[in-house]
Amino acid sequence: MEGSSELTSAVADIVADIVEANKHRPGALLPILHAIQDQLGYVPPAAVPLVAQGLRLSRAEVHGVISFYHGFRTRPPGRHVLQVCHAEACQAMGSRALAAHARDRLGVEFGQTTADGAITLQAVYCLGNCACPPSVRIGDAVYARVDAARFDRLVAELTNGEA
Repeated sequence: MEGSSELTSAVADIVADIVEANKHRPGALLPILHAIQDQLGYVPPAAVPLVAQGLRLSRAEVHGVISFYHGFRTRPPGRHVLQVCHAEACQAMGSRALAAHARDRLGVEFGQTTADGAITLQAVYCLGNCACPPSVRIGDAVYARVDAARFDRLVAELTNGEA
């Protein structure tokens, strides 16, 4: 996993508080990882030992869950997270071409952040908008029937006025 091997004391306290508040829940690992990502924007690799110790799991078990689920990030995201749906309905209506355009337009692969830190590009496997594919999500907003031109307009709106 990438990232710093040390946590600041403030981040370590946040992680410890989340683990303590949730460790007695059935299936506590996923809620803990989600809470860490909600608070910090990602799950720092250096948090893995704290989570493992708090839940009496191995570091490998915690890392395995983080690496299995595409929704977890191990690096801070860009200022905006842009997700392109890869589910079957979207693929049938052009999401593969949209994904290629997104990678070319942003100059990054899925899971990466643009050099200016503005946008993290992610693949997702259903946005629940199957009647209007292809779809993308930016933050909490889902956009339907996105083609290359609309994608470019959405990106321009995200980056207008940003340094």
